[in-house]
Amino acid sequence: MSFTPTHPTVWIELPVSDLTAAMAFYSKATGLTLERMQMGPNETALFKASDFMTGVAGHLYEGKPAGDGTGPTVHLAAEGTLEEAMDRVTAAGGKVISPAIEIPAGRFFYATDPDGNSIGLFEAS
Repeated sequence: MSFTPTHPTVWIELPVSDLTAAMAFYSKATGLTLERMQMGPNETALFKASDFMTGVAGHLYEGKPAGDGTGPTVHLAAEGTLEEAMDRVTAAGGKVISPAIEIPAGRFFYATDPDGNSIGLFEAS
């Protein structure tokens, strides 16, 4: 028997050193809206999705980031073109690590946030 869920990714969590600063970075870099909320004992910043029942949720929390870009890479949808997203990442204090990479579903690039977390920003075809 094989376990094959419809959506193998349940949710994502990104540790950040300063929740307010990280919310500003991710809002600017991606164009996404984040909602600050209490989840259990932790204050978090939730990446809003149009439908949490069919999509993958995610949030930021104050914790210990990898700091050097070697941790897991989380890929996020980006508003506008990939080139605009690259400019926003740099302007918001992150670092663009790769050029645009073409895949059948669209294009993405690798970057790090100000805490050194590895992220990818994605533009659908």
